[in-house]
Amino acid sequence: MSADLLNLLAKATLMTLGVALASLVIGMILSIIFVVLETSKIACVRKPTTIMITLLRGLPEILVVFLIYFGLVQVIFLITDEFAELNAFWCGSIALGIIFAAYASQSLRGAIKAIPVGQWESGAALGLNRGQVFVRIVLPQVWRHALPGLSNQWLVLLKDTALVSLIGVDDLMRQSELINANTHQPFTWYGIAALIYLAITLISQRIIKVLEARFTRFERGVA
Repeated sequence: MSADLLNLLAKATLMTLGVALASLVIGMILSIIFVVLETSKIACVRKPTTIMITLLRGLPEILVVFLIYFGLVQVIFLITDEFAELNAFWCGSIALGIIFAAYASQSLRGAIKAIPVGQWESGAALGLNRGQVFVRIVLPQVWRHALPGLSNQWLVLLKDTALVSLIGVDDLMRQSELINANTHQPFTWYGIAALIYLAITLISQRIIKVLEARFTRFERGVA
């Protein structure tokens, strides 16, 4: 087993983690925006957002990736009449972030509903508007309720990063395919990739348990 090939897999693993983390950041920002829009009292804002989220949840993930990467190229060409070469890493991260946000927004929305109405009323009594109450009082409490759902979505996101290999991102899956094409040892290299994915998942689960313990320490009476 060549050290050079293992080095390639190590770099590909870092690329996979980079895609996952970039998608997570993009997805969390979008999910908060989706929640704000979907819970808006303005119907012309709330209804289109709900429809969009429903459509995103109903589409295959790979289709969203292709639409973002190849579709944007066509849209830019139609607008500017010029061909644009998009960055596969960021297109993949944005696509996965959008998919993550479509599901994570529902976890956040459920967590917001779990916050007692009295919290909103108390904030209003202090002279805060609805936006200030949400940011200063509600949002810090939301993470405790939303963490289990968000954790599951993170684990799904880790596996979905393999989809970006189809648009040319040199991630773990793509590098495994390239190495296999040269060595004709699919079991060996796909097996190593599987072990790496499993290791990342196990480490993530450990971090998630630490976060859950931290967010629930007050409920358990731990200072």
